[in-house]
Amino acid sequence: MFKHKSLVHCAMLLVIVLAGSLLVGGVGAAAATTASTTVKLPGYLAKSELPDGMMILPPPPAEGSAAMNLDEDVAIRTFGVRDTARFELALSDYDLSFPHAAGVYSCSLNAPITEKDTPVLYRLLRRVRTDSSDATKAAKSYYQRPRPFMVNGEPMCAPETAKELAKGGSYPSGHTAIGWTWALILAEISPGDADAILLRGRAYGESRNVCNHHWYSDVEWGRVMAAATVARLHTKPEFLADLATAKGELAAIRAKGLAPVRNCAAEAAALSIQPY
Repeated sequence: MFKHKSLVHCAMLLVIVLAGSLLVGGVGAAAATTASTTVKLPGYLAKSELPDGMMILPPPPAEGSAAMNLDEDVAIRTFGVRDTARFELALSDYDLSFPHAAGVYSCSLNAPITEKDTPVLYRLLRRVRTDSSDATKAAKSYYQRPRPFMVNGEPMCAPETAKELAKGGSYPSGHTAIGWTWALILAEISPGDADAILLRGRAYGESRNVCNHHWYSDVEWGRVMAAATVARLHTKPEFLADLATAKGELAAIRAKGLAPVRNCAAEAAALSIQPY
């Protein structure tokens, strides 16, 4: 059985994490000059064009199954990185607001993605965020799988969001679907950086385990929904046109020698800490 931790411990942990997140994200200055938004833009896909998660995904692991045992084992293993930079990065990855989220792959690309310098790519990332998130909603709503923190009572990223998170099912992971969608698209835009981008995309999903917001299987199947979404996106002429324009934008900012918007050394150090 999992042991419930005290509220005092949770509060202390949150203070430590918030203090360290500025180091990992390196976004403090950018946030001060650029308004942050959580507003979701319309996606490229109509509701009828979204991949069918109820058909694609199996049910979440049953209690007592080997898959559920793996989920619980991975959750326990992630507890060991709580007081490290890896937990700080997981908290940073939880933030889907823009411009913060546009910087997730900045170090992998060795280039910034900003509304000013790469407007089409910036908007593309916001729009496919909607598509990949929406693709997970049917299964989330149907299965209403309890999230790990609801089961094990252990500390989580941003505990002030617990009530809101509890309203949405854990399976599959929407954040993972979004992050892996971004990774697949950016790897196509910049194939020379594909390995680094996909490595960061894998870590983005693992951050959901580290945050104690999602089970291991939630993350794995979130990536499947991302792949299904990207396949559908490639049938849309508007998306393909924006993709081509985004490639040109990235080439242009590289020609200018613009640097990533994040502290890449700190991010690399955090990513070197394996969560499980």
